Amino acid sequence: MDFTALNTVVATLAVIMAVGFICRKAGIIDDVASKKLSALILKVGQPAMIINALSKAEYSNENLKIAGIMVVAGFVFHLVMFLLAHCAALPLKKVPDEQKITELSLIFANSAFIGFPIFEALLGPQGLFLASFLTISFNVLFWTLGLGIFARGRDDIKITIKKVLLNFGTVPCVIGFALYLLKHPAIGFEMPKFLGDSLQYLNNLCTPISVLIIGSLIATQSVKKMVCSWKIYYVNLVRLIVLPIIIALICKICHVPELYAIFFSAAAALPIASSVTMLSETYNLDAGYSSLCVGTTSLLSVLTLPLILQLVEKILYM
Repeated sequence: MDFTALNTVVATLAVIMAVGFICRKAGIIDDVASKKLSALILKVGQPAMIINALSKAEYSNENLKIAGIMVVAGFVFHLVMFLLAHCAALPLKKVPDEQKITELSLIFANSAFIGFPIFEALLGPQGLFLASFLTISFNVLFWTLGLGIFARGRDDIKITIKKVLLNFGTVPCVIGFALYLLKHPAIGFEMPKFLGDSLQYLNNLCTPISVLIIGSLIATQSVKKMVCSWKIYYVNLVRLIVLPIIIALICKICHVPELYAIFFSAAAALPIASSVTMLSETYNLDAGYSSLCVGTTSLLSVLTLPLILQLVEKILYM
């Protein structure tokens, strides 16, 4: 693993996060701007990122096989994370909102906005290729399983066939994967350059804006809340340290090929997906608690990610 490139990416993201923190304190980003930017990323930037990543992935028969493996493996990975997260969230069951947010936070990592540059730094173009197809399982399950977790005990959140099939995650995945398959030599479809460039520009919004939002969310929380809440320490411990070690051990025991073992261990070590806070705001759960979880894991991952991945490397090669 290329830890020099990884450290550079992590440091860059830390600087952008700090800028978001300063912008919030200076009043440049307020509650209205934060929510609008979150909606922009969730409803425009993220779909564009998914379609862009899948449609521009290099096509070959071998890559198609790897893509298929990644789609299946991605679902298995997230379902394993669901089982671990469900158990880990039980100590917070006295406060249902916090239990739901914790469970969702431990399942879904920031595998796109922060993950894409991290995977590319670790594994080069192949890491980015794998990450592109991980977005399929992430988005399908986030908008179905994730919404189902938030709907527990709530009559106002309805899970319908329409919501499962038509949402900001599943539709872009279908479009992106269809565009990827159309690149088969027998069809030879190439997206018009102006559309490809448009998707790329919208894709480029995602990482800087989402990290800016994370930095601004950290600025809204008191230092006392961040330092004195055992729940925040607990979520950070499980998300950033325990889960990647467990996934690495599972990969080791199951003799998962090295490339996939490194990839999924790294995916488990990433901070919480910022989409969790966006969904919390949308359905009126405790967005403050959610932002603390997302913000602190994003902040601390700057320190933990390089260290835990070195430990994961030792586990996989021992």
